[in-house]
Amino acid sequence: MAEDSDLEKTEPASPRQLEKAREQGDVPRSREIGTFAVLAAAALGFWLSGEAMVRQLKHMLMLGLQFRREQLFDPQRLSVDWGQQLFDLLLAFLPLAGLLLLAALASPVLIGGWLFHTQALVPKFSKLNPLQGLANMVSTRSLSELLKAIAKTLLVGTVAWFVIRGQLDALLALASQAPRESTAEHVRLLLACFIGLVASLAVIALIDGPYQMWSHARKLMMTRQQLRDEAKEMEGNPEIKAKIRAQQRAIARRRMMAQVPTADVIVTNPTHYAVALHYPEQGNHAPKVVAKGVDEVAAKIREIGAAHGITIIEAPPLARALYRHTELDQEIPAPLYTAVAQVLAYVFQLRTYRSQGGFAPVRPEPVALPPGFDPLETAAPETGDRT
Repeated sequence: MAEDSDLEKTEPASPRQLEKAREQGDVPRSREIGTFAVLAAAALGFWLSGEAMVRQLKHMLMLGLQFRREQLFDPQRLSVDWGQQLFDLLLAFLPLAGLLLLAALASPVLIGGWLFHTQALVPKFSKLNPLQGLANMVSTRSLSELLKAIAKTLLVGTVAWFVIRGQLDALLALASQAPRESTAEHVRLLLACFIGLVASLAVIALIDGPYQMWSHARKLMMTRQQLRDEAKEMEGNPEIKAKIRAQQRAIARRRMMAQVPTADVIVTNPTHYAVALHYPEQGNHAPKVVAKGVDEVAAKIREIGAAHGITIIEAPPLARALYRHTELDQEIPAPLYTAVAQVLAYVFQLRTYRSQGGFAPVRPEPVALPPGFDPLETAAPETGDRT
C-alpha cells in the first residue's frame, strides 16, 4: 500500500517542477480571459472614440463621392488624395487599435504571465499520429472544452435574447423613423447588444480563469517518489549547494553583525582585521568573540561599533591572533587571557573616567603575545602584508 501511495500523484508541484514547466512553455492560459479583454477594450474604444471615427468615415465617404476638376488634369492628385484619406482613417482608428493591442498584451499577465518560448515553433511529428489524435479527441480535456463551448453558447445566446427582447419595441419603431434618427438608434442598439455580449463573456472569464489554474496545477502534481528524487537531484547539484552555502553565510553574517552592539571592545589591526569581544560580568566566563572579519566585514564591524559608542583599540598582533585562533561565540584561548585582560582593563577604566571623571587612563602599550599565536610569525609575509 505504501508503494502504491508513493506512485500516486497526490503532492502539489514543487517550485522546481513549476520552473521546468515554464521553461518548456507550459503555463496556465485562458483564452476566455483574452477574448473578454479584447472585446472590453473594443467596447471602451468605441465609447471613447466612436463619434470621431463616424465623423471621419462620413468625411471620407463625402470625399470619395466627389470628383474635383484638378483631379481630371492631374492624375497623380487622385492617388495623393486617396493616400491622405487612408492616413486620416488610420489616425481615426489609432486609439481603438492601441487599446486592442494593449489588451492583447496585458491579458496574459492576469494568468500565467508573459512567456516567450521558441519550443512551440519546433515541429513535432508525434502530432501527425492518427491514433494520438483520436485519443486527444476523446480525452477529458476535449470533453471539458466541449462542455465549456456549449455553456458559453447558451450563456451568450440567453443574454442576447434578453437584450433583444428588452429592445424589441425600439427595433419595430425603426421602420417609421427618419434615416438619420434610425441610424443613431441602430448604433445605440448595436452598442447595447455588444455590451451585453461583453458582460456575458466576463462571467465566462471569471469561471474559466480559476479553472485553468486548477487544471494546470492538477496536471503538474507529483508523486512522493518524484519529490524524493528531485530533492536528491537538487542536493547533488553544485550550483544549488553553492547558493545554499552563500545564503547560509549571508544569514550568519547578519546574525553576527546584530551581536556587535553587545561587544565591550573591538580590537583592530587597524584596517584589515576587526574582532569584537564581550566580557560577561556575571560568572567566571572568559571574554567571548561575538564578531570578527577582514576587509569589508571588518570595516562594517568598525562602523557599527562606532555608531554604538564601542571602544575601538588598535592592537595588530592581538587582532590577528584572535581572528586566527578563536571562533564565533567561543571564549578566547587561555594563552591570550593576559593580553585581552590588559585591553579590557583599559576599556573599563575609560568607562569610569567618562562617567565619573578623575584621571584619564593610559592606553596600554603593544600587547605581547605567546610565541606562535601571531600568524605573521608562522607564515611568510605576502605582498601587501596585512599589518
